[in-house]
Amino acid sequence: MPPLDYDDHKVARDADIGAPPCRNCDVVREIAFCAELNHDEIKRLATVRCHAHLPASFTIFREGDPADHVYSIATGAVKLYKLLSDGRRQIIGFLFSGEMFGLGLDNGYAYTAETVTQTQLCRFTHRKLESVLGDIPKLERKMFSMTVKDLVAAQEQMLLLGRKTAREKVATFLLKLSQRAEIQGMPASPVALPMSRADIADYLGLTIETVSRTFTQLKREGVIGLPASGHVLMTDEKALRDLAEGGGAH
Repeated sequence: MPPLDYDDHKVARDADIGAPPCRNCDVVREIAFCAELNHDEIKRLATVRCHAHLPASFTIFREGDPADHVYSIATGAVKLYKLLSDGRRQIIGFLFSGEMFGLGLDNGYAYTAETVTQTQLCRFTHRKLESVLGDIPKLERKMFSMTVKDLVAAQEQMLLLGRKTAREKVATFLLKLSQRAEIQGMPASPVALPMSRADIADYLGLTIETVSRTFTQLKREGVIGLPASGHVLMTDEKALRDLAEGGGAH
């Protein structure tokens, strides 16, 4: 079956621009890449924006596709992954409201991007966005800082995959999601897990069985709770932090 077309899910431009600028990002305005812009600058940016509502499991672009667009998440979640030569999948990141992706290279996107849940995105054509950057220098600085953040995240991911045990990986993963929730103004616990166990396994470099077994062990030890599908309660954050830093029992 051919991939879904992003343009099939675009919001009508009149409806998108006619309402207050960037109304879709109100909940994450402080962490979005356009957070520092004033009202007039937001209106200018909105003239080059395309907004879309996408279903879950929607392939936004594939690794190697021409890097024509940059995306910002209004609501929802996106996973980024690469396919290895033997067919295995390595997820390199999960992104949520306010985060940006798609800053590709001349030879195309370096990864595939797919929605985890129903997601609302703002899409900007590289060429049109560059014309706006000349008018709004602070936006260019913000995008540069987000690129640096991506590099730091990549380094942390290398450490996560290469030097930590399964228990340390799961603990680190949960703590990062908790910290991210706090940044977005949500409770640190319970942590929402919109992704599947298979996604978590492919992100942490583990098997699905190991991920499930580790969650069960941590629950039995009273470190976490599993009150409902898709959520984890941080029952003993100190123990989880100690474990993430290599100080817990293995």
